[in-house]
Amino acid sequence: MTKNFRPCLLAALAVSLAFSLPARAAIGPAENLLPTDTLAFFTVPDCAALRTAFKTSPGAMFWNDPAMKPFHDKFMSRLSESFLAPLEKDLGISVADFLSLPQGQFTLAVTANGSNGHDDVPPGLLLLLDAKGQGDLLKTNLATLTKKWTESGRSLRTEKINGLAFTVVPLSTNDLPAIFASPAAAAAAVSGDRHREIYFTQYQTLLLAGNSAKAVAAVASRLTGGSAPALADDAGFAADKLSQFRNAPTYYGWFNGAKFFGALLAAGVNLGDPAAASLQSTFTTAKILGATGLGGLKSASFALREQAEGSYVSFHITAPEDTRTGILKIFALPGKDAGIPAFVPANAVKFTRVRLDGNQAWASLQKTLAEISPQYLASLNSVVDVANTLAQAKNPAFDLRTYLFANLRDDLITYQKPPTSDSPEAYANPPVLYLVAVGDADQAIDAARTLAGMSAPQDGAAAPRDFLGHKIYTVALRTATAGAAGSQPGSLFVTSGGGYLGISKNAGILEEYLRSADGKAKSLRDAPGMAEAAGQVGGMGGGLFSYENQRETMRSAFKLLKTTSGDATIASLPAALRDWMDFSLLPDFGPLAKYFYLSVFAASANADGLTLKTFTPRPPELD
Repeated sequence: MTKNFRPCLLAALAVSLAFSLPARAAIGPAENLLPTDTLAFFTVPDCAALRTAFKTSPGAMFWNDPAMKPFHDKFMSRLSESFLAPLEKDLGISVADFLSLPQGQFTLAVTANGSNGHDDVPPGLLLLLDAKGQGDLLKTNLATLTKKWTESGRSLRTEKINGLAFTVVPLSTNDLPAIFASPAAAAAAVSGDRHREIYFTQYQTLLLAGNSAKAVAAVASRLTGGSAPALADDAGFAADKLSQFRNAPTYYGWFNGAKFFGALLAAGVNLGDPAAASLQSTFTTAKILGATGLGGLKSASFALREQAEGSYVSFHITAPEDTRTGILKIFALPGKDAGIPAFVPANAVKFTRVRLDGNQAWASLQKTLAEISPQYLASLNSVVDVANTLAQAKNPAFDLRTYLFANLRDDLITYQKPPTSDSPEAYANPPVLYLVAVGDADQAIDAARTLAGMSAPQDGAAAPRDFLGHKIYTVALRTATAGAAGSQPGSLFVTSGGGYLGISKNAGILEEYLRSADGKAKSLRDAPGMAEAAGQVGGMGGGLFSYENQRETMRSAFKLLKTTSGDATIASLPAALRDWMDFSLLPDFGPLAKYFYLSVFAASANADGLTLKTFTPRPPELD
């Protein structure tokens, strides 16, 4: 009996010991670990969840589709040859071994690192990576990496910081070219061998790394139960977290505008030559921040959420209304209807409407330029005066400020239609119409023609022609390039109707707009899924709304890339990108269309700041 009782006694003792040992605390989220002097950070709270979501995302399914295999394989092969293989050789590691490590959070952060704005202390850089169940693999990989560096002759040392033992790896700019093969790094190496260090340690399942002892100290303190203040204690961040980071974002980021721009002000940098009597006159950081309104930007944040119905992205700028100036004031749009008008055709593939008051924006722009440098405003006014002089030879009453800027109202609309033919030229130049709300259309047309005349002679332009009671003017452009079918090379067509000034390089879309007054054509606003998608971004009443038929724009992109893979358009891309991305290997788009659908975004402003939301529904064919 005693022999049978012994296993039970041992089991009870083991359970007792298990409950008597302190439980391993879960690794906290980024904001609970990062210091209060954090300037910006990006974090994925749960990498395992991100991987799961990514595998079934339309983008990943498109990339891994068998039809994309030739293009996909060549790209990945070039990536491995040019970057991954040299990196693995230099570091003596397998990149694949490290790519699987992030299971919990993955965070990158930039901190002030104790700089007062007047010293040469570099920003602090931090990496937090939680391996969770792969903590042992993380430990093994770090040991392998450390061994590799030691054998290569690098002098490593150990330093204790807030109870944690950090391995310190010395680096110099001369090391960087070998590791990253970067021209910028090579140039830095030539300029001098400045030494830097990397500090890293493993706490439980978390890898903590940084570029200085001070950068990692606050995080180490939080991990070991210290009382160092954390970013979560910052009032500005706390407010943004409550409004922007709720409902478990897939990943998110935050920028401390108040601290960053405050540091710039403390540095007191002056730009320009105070002795130069030119447009490059001296202006201070304070002057720039005040004039542009960036000095009133408290923070900026974004959050992405991958959900069953689609992808949501929210961008937010915290800039209180009572201190909003410059650019921020211009883009704080009024809460006016930005919905799709009935005249926008159902086959439009792109649409954007902005309720921006052009007259007020012009006044704000002049004020901003004057505050930065009076010479800049003088230069702008001189251009306006030249335009007036040219136009007044034919019309003594002409004044660009009156005919154009004072004439602008608060409605800007643009939409794009599919290419008019199957030629590469048509795909490169799809029909696009720009509509600008104006008070006096005739004056606005005169202003547009005058501005065009400053860069190209108008003597050879075709005479105005009548169309359904409207005049369509042809404006010659300086660069004569072949346009889409229905347009004249090097020409712009201008007309007016319905309170808008209409401008396009394609006469057909302009005529279609003028015909739309009969109300017989189907409208984009009635397209399937439009109302539902708009509802996901807060509707169309915030002053800005935009739509894109991604299926059709990608169809055009495929056609253009496949047929122009050797022309100047592709030749302008970086050499590495041209080598990695062989567009001639792209398949026909038809079987891949199911991975694309539509996307919408809308903006709004309130007393707290400015917000932009985007929503990309999951394509119905993938459900």
